[in-house]
Amino acid sequence: MEQAFVKVMKALSDPSRVKVIKALEVRELCVCELRAVLGLAQPTVSKHLKVLEEAGLVASRKEGQWVHYRLCPTSTYAEAMLAQLKGWLTTDSDVRGVLAQLPSIDRHVLCGGKKGKGSPSSRFRE
Repeated sequence: MEQAFVKVMKALSDPSRVKVIKALEVRELCVCELRAVLGLAQPTVSKHLKVLEEAGLVASRKEGQWVHYRLCPTSTYAEAMLAQLKGWLTTDSDVRGVLAQLPSIDRHVLCGGKKGKGSPSSRFRE
């Protein structure tokens, strides 16, 4: 079986990684933003992003202090699955919860110059 196919399927087998994909459908995000909407620790989010990147589902670019992640399929399997996911899970409460938080996120507050003002994730979850 082709390794690219297996990597894509394994990458999408985790609910948190699927939430990352659904968030990146909306816009490019940095680790701090993903951490805030997912309610996960930075190392955990980074691990998920590494798996998604290795599977050819996302790509990153560095801008100043931030590394931005975006959807960027590098295989026909990744492209096909991202196309399918666009229409899926639109009514899932967990996915909707993540997407609902995106408009209130300000990366300048999360990981910019306002350090020491409390936990970033606590500002976005109640």
